[in-house]
Amino acid sequence: MSLNRHQIREAAFQVLFALSSNAEASHEDLYHQVLESYHDASEDVPAYLSQIVDGVLDHQAELDEEISKYLKKTWSVERLARTDHLILQIAFFEINYVEDVPNKVAINEALELAKKFADETAKNFINGVLSSKLG
Repeated sequence: MSLNRHQIREAAFQVLFALSSNAEASHEDLYHQVLESYHDASEDVPAYLSQIVDGVLDHQAELDEEISKYLKKTWSVERLARTDHLILQIAFFEINYVEDVPNKVAINEALELAKKFADETAKNFINGVLSSKLG
């Protein structure tokens, strides 16, 4: 069974969340742990999963710099809840670096991640930040 892109984004979020707690963790081990929950651990790691994870990690500084442009003056990236921060990083990565993902899809997927991994206020906040980026 191969994963669809929505499931891959969920898996990427989970891997990035784990890495934010333990940067030394093995990416391969985390991929397989997360993929087990989709009953997909035996298959190869989907290329898009490593593209998102590696892309967010490789471009973290510029993603954060860009995210901070769309936050209220009193807020900083450091003050964001870890879930909100990671969801925004994934969305900004897809918008900026993944040509075959339309911006609308990146926003909708970010909101789906927020529904699953964050709360209602986070969903509205993430939507506001992404809308002003594309505004």
